[in-house]
Amino acid sequence: MVNILLAYRIRGGFIVTYTSVETEEAKLEKFMERIESGDKIEADDWMPDEYRMTLIKLISMHGMSEIMGALPEKEWVPRAPSLYRKLGIMAKVQDEMGHGQLLLRVTEDLLMPYNKNRGDLMQDLFNGDLKFHNVFHMETKTWADAGIIGWLVDGAAIITQTDMLKASYGPYSRALQRICAEEVFHAQHGESIILALAEGTENQKAMVQEALNRWWEALLMFFGPASKETTGSSKQDLTIKYKIRTKTNEEFRQIFFDKYIPRILSLGLTIPDPTLHYDKESNMWSYQQPDWNEFKKIIKNQGPRSEARLNLRRHSYEYNSWVRDALSATIS
Repeated sequence: MVNILLAYRIRGGFIVTYTSVETEEAKLEKFMERIESGDKIEADDWMPDEYRMTLIKLISMHGMSEIMGALPEKEWVPRAPSLYRKLGIMAKVQDEMGHGQLLLRVTEDLLMPYNKNRGDLMQDLFNGDLKFHNVFHMETKTWADAGIIGWLVDGAAIITQTDMLKASYGPYSRALQRICAEEVFHAQHGESIILALAEGTENQKAMVQEALNRWWEALLMFFGPASKETTGSSKQDLTIKYKIRTKTNEEFRQIFFDKYIPRILSLGLTIPDPTLHYDKESNMWSYQQPDWNEFKKIIKNQGPRSEARLNLRRHSYEYNSWVRDALSATIS
């Protein structure tokens, strides 16, 4: 706190008073005390710029990944093998779009000091300034890919998102309660697809194995690099510092291995990594690192389906602009 001298001119002289103004350092100290005590930060609370920007980048990427993540499965809606499966994957696509809109709304509150909204976020996506998850740049060649996305990609997402249910930022943690509940159903939906194929014909079993082989590296990359030295950047230290999450990228990856490697092997599938084994001394899984140079290309929108999916999203956004205009119009 600092004291500031204030002088008011009145008839016959001046009145001199002192007022106390909280310094940025004092605000930050109080803010970190709230973080450490488990307080929830709300949208209209004071927060340091670093915290706000960390949230904006994290939540906007999460939101866009939900929206862009619906597109790989959308490709299989017309080609689902039965009406039952078609209804299931359509419902999942609708859920993912809803998650995205919910998260972009949370981001909009954080963007208010910058006079930006979700329309600006969409332009950032189209310009390549806003990233979406590496897994959603991948091809979905067969029906087994839809199962892998639901079972393993959504399973990986549940691991990271449930860790953030107690995030220090209240609006995000509350949004995640609904999202995580629905993602559990998505993972079960994907698992049911994989189980049906794994228990099917030899061709269907081979289809699952081939899909797993193609998706394995992308699944490892999903959690991000172990450190910023791997790819040149990582926000994990900031998100842990501000108690947005509690675990590192590698800790999340190890939890994924613990949960899913036994399940994958129980289906008679082979993990496409001959070096993979559990190290009893370190109590960690040892595995072959994915190609992080490929990861850097993908997040620059140079993945197998990056351009096609961005073009589809751009076309949809522009074609449906009349809906946004109609909803925002003022009735005179």
